[in-house]
Order: sequence, then C-alpha cells, then structure tokens
Amino acid sequence: MVCFLADHLFNTKNMIQKYFNTALLLIISIFISSCSSTNLLTMDAIQPAPVNINAKDISIGIINRSVPSQKNVAIDEIDKILSIEGRNLDKEGAQNTIASLQNELSKNNIIIGAKIIEVPNLKNTGLALFPEAISWEKISQICKENKVDVVYELSYYDTDAKVDYKVNNVETTNILGLKIPLIEHQATITTLIKTGWRIYSLKNKVILEEFSTQDNVTLSGRGINPVKAIETIIGRKEAVLNSSDKIGKSYAQRILPYNIRVSRDYFVKGNDNFVTAMRRARTGKWDSAAELWAKEVNNSKGEIAGRACYNMAIINEINGNLDTAVEWASKSYSDYNNKLALKYLNILKRRINKNKQLEEQLK
Repeated sequence: MVCFLADHLFNTKNMIQKYFNTALLLIISIFISSCSSTNLLTMDAIQPAPVNINAKDISIGIINRSVPSQKNVAIDEIDKILSIEGRNLDKEGAQNTIASLQNELSKNNIIIGAKIIEVPNLKNTGLALFPEAISWEKISQICKENKVDVVYELSYYDTDAKVDYKVNNVETTNILGLKIPLIEHQATITTLIKTGWRIYSLKNKVILEEFSTQDNVTLSGRGINPVKAIETIIGRKEAVLNSSDKIGKSYAQRILPYNIRVSRDYFVKGNDNFVTAMRRARTGKWDSAAELWAKEVNNSKGEIAGRACYNMAIINEINGNLDTAVEWASKSYSDYNNKLALKYLNILKRRINKNKQLEEQLK
C-alpha cells in the first residue's frame, strides 16, 4: 500500500512538473513575441526563368527518347512484371507528357511553334538514366530538316510500382443480423514516375539544361483476398496519365519567369512614430508609414535613426526602387551599425542580380 501511494505521488509530481514547464514555455513565447522590435511582412518577387533560352520567335522540336532500345527490352519487361505495371503505361505516359509539353510551349509568346518530331535510332537504355547526349552534328540535322532552333528531349520516362498489403479483421452483418468476422485485404499501389529532360540550343551549341523529376501516384483498394484488393483499385492508369500531363505542363514553364513570396523584417519599435507607422503598415498604408519613418532618419539616437533608415530601405523595395533601397540599407549599417541591415543589404544585392538576369531574358 505504501509503495502504491509513493508511486502515485511520484507520477502526480511528474504531471505537475510537465504542465508547469509547458505553461512556462508558453509564457516565455508570448513575452518574446510581445517584446520583439520587428514584424514580418511578405511581398511578391519575380524570379528569372530557371532555363534561359535567350531568344524570341524561336521554333521548338520535341523528341521522345524514352522508348527502350531493343537490346534492353528484356530488362524493361522484367521491371514491368516486378512493378505490376500496365502493358503500355510507360509508352502512353511518355506520349501524354510530351503532348502536354507541346501544348503548353505553344502558349508562350516567345515561341512561334512547337512540334513533336519522330527521330529514329535515338532510343534509350530502358532505365531511369540519362543516355549519352545527342551529337551536335545530329542536332544540327534535326533542326535543319524540321526548321527548329531548340530541341527538347524526353530522355527517359519510367514508372515503378510498389504494392503494400495489409490485413484487417473486420465484421459484417448477414441477412439474419448476425455479425460475422472476416479478414479484409487492403492493397496500396504507389507508382513512382521518373522523367529526365534535356534542352539543346543549336545557336550556341549548348545543352541548356539536364533536369530530372519524380512524382508519386498512390491508390488503395480492399477485398476478401489480395487479388480482389488489387482489382478494386480502379483508375490507376488514368491517374498516372493525368500526372504525366502535369509533368509536361510544369516542365514547359521552366523557360518562364515566375513569382515567389519573400519575407522581410521591419522595425516597429523605437518611439511613438514607429508604433503609429506599424499600425498604418498593418492596414496596408505603407507609404503613409514611410512618412513617419522618414522623420526619424536623422534622430539624435543612433539606434532609432538606424532603424528608420532600414525601414526606408524596406519601403523602397516594396515600391520597386532597389538601388535606393540599397543606399538606405548601406546607411543603416555603415552609419548606425544596424546588424540586420547588413544581412538585408546582401539580400537586396542578390535580388538586383536576379533582376538583371530577368531583364536579359525579356529583351
């Protein structure tokens, strides 16, 4: 009895200590949040295209090199059996991918045309590996015969399927209302789609990109035995083909600039003007907030002046004046030793370099 009471008291003490620690961490978190001198804002930033074609009014040819060469068909067939793949799933998936790529490229205003080109004797190993690059002599021939400037190559397309089984004990009710125990089999098929791409630019005789992707398609089914469980999985082929469409569409967009959200800290404490400016900023009145920050850039207190200069850099970045933002961030660090400004200055310089790349792409 004494041992039981001792254990009970020990467990109770541990529970109290646990709750106390949790409450203490919560209080500390709230305290730190309320004492923070900065708030976080997010804004859009345009990024240059990952792949720079650097030309306008170009024509693109697309070749499907994902079909395995004859000497490696046996390896591919074994893989299909082990992966429980559909008979023509890889072939149809690759066709869907390049068709979607062609359709999406055709929407780009820098491209005058995108066509799928049949090129014999350019087959693959049948594995999810990049084959040897096409010679520039062959690329030149393809471009000349088909009147294209750039060649997209689907280097490989491969699907691997993994089947996981699970057995569950369930109950069903018969016509007499009696519960009958049953064993239910659940099968989950996860299909991994692997693709590889190359882009050849004849003008500079350079491979602009060698890029690989992986996507998963997962489906589940149930039945009274493993075979029935797999049979109940319907729509796997359709799901894989739909995913292949998205892969082609997504890859076509790699020659386009894109938007990302970036986050920035800005100062909200220092004096009454910072507090008022914070409220204006929270309601979206950033220029109005900047009017108050501008009043503090020559404050006799160096810390406040440094924060004001930093915030002036922020408002100029928001308004797209990156060079002016750099000047304010530099002043904040060099004149007032604001450490956050040095980090921000490097961010601004990287963004300016990105913008220069973007301008080159849009010429």
